[in-house]
Amino acid sequence: MRDSLPLVRALREPTSVEALTGSQWSELISIARAESLIGSLAHRLQNVSVPDRVRAVLQDAIEAHDLASQQALWEADCARRALADYRGKIVLMKGTAYVAADLAAGVGRSIGDLDIMVARDDLPVVESALLDAAWEWVKPDPYDDQYYREHMHELPPMIHRERDRMIDVHHTTLPLTARPTPDAQAILDNAIALENGLYVMAAPDMLLHSVAHLFADGDLAGGLRNLWDINLLVRQFSDADEEFWMELNIRAKTHDLVRELERALRLAARLYETPVYRFSAGQTQFADYFYVRRLLARDGYGRETRKLTRFAFYVRSHWLRMPPLMLARHLWTKWRKGGTPPK
Repeated sequence: MRDSLPLVRALREPTSVEALTGSQWSELISIARAESLIGSLAHRLQNVSVPDRVRAVLQDAIEAHDLASQQALWEADCARRALADYRGKIVLMKGTAYVAADLAAGVGRSIGDLDIMVARDDLPVVESALLDAAWEWVKPDPYDDQYYREHMHELPPMIHRERDRMIDVHHTTLPLTARPTPDAQAILDNAIALENGLYVMAAPDMLLHSVAHLFADGDLAGGLRNLWDINLLVRQFSDADEEFWMELNIRAKTHDLVRELERALRLAARLYETPVYRFSAGQTQFADYFYVRRLLARDGYGRETRKLTRFAFYVRSHWLRMPPLMLARHLWTKWRKGGTPPK
């Protein structure tokens, strides 16, 4: 396999895997693991005829990701208990939010750190409570600490000293130096309460957060997984609410993410055949080709390929985050310290 397209095809059309040979199965699984999509693939292939040895691998993936989901919910509840005296909203984000809200995007979804969002003015209260509950800084570096607090959309990452689990405390969805400026207060105002007292973002905001994370911040690492999230969220939200597309359009303008949303919908439709006909995704752009090229940049061993394309998107990710002079000063400082820029 020259790239990740067979994985995309398997997710989109599960029966397409029935024609795979033994070596092609090995390559597909390697790519799925590298892209953190093995759990999603395993669930998609549950009702498809596959070789016995492949079925065993897929069943292991399902069980592993089911356990990871339970651990993610447990970690979220630990944070809730640590912040029991905090009166503001604690909004779950990304994979944990999908699982907590029982969304299709949470099925088989790889979940890493716990991501939560609170009001920016409340960060000192939340930070103090977490420190008291045995979380501590992952990198107690003065420059990084200042950089996060002045320019980023989150506190420096924290880790629990006993459970060895990380938490990222956000106060908005993009770095403060990024070009789009999402309305954090609007997200908090519209957040939906769960039975346990935690919150998740409203449907349009949840989708737009995924869009922002993929197209307005990072270098598209893990992009196939994030685009799969977008595909599933679009399908579920649009099926459940006929007003969803109108609300999404309004919220995209509110969060300054119209262009990013259009690109996300175009690429989701192109790769996963996401039904976006009720929303104008705009005309196909020449740059879309490079995004697809970057998203599919893996070989049959799961190794990263297309180094020049990857490097170009790495540079782009930092260009999006800050003005040129600030970027140059930041990279120079990190280089002198022998580190890498915060992500």
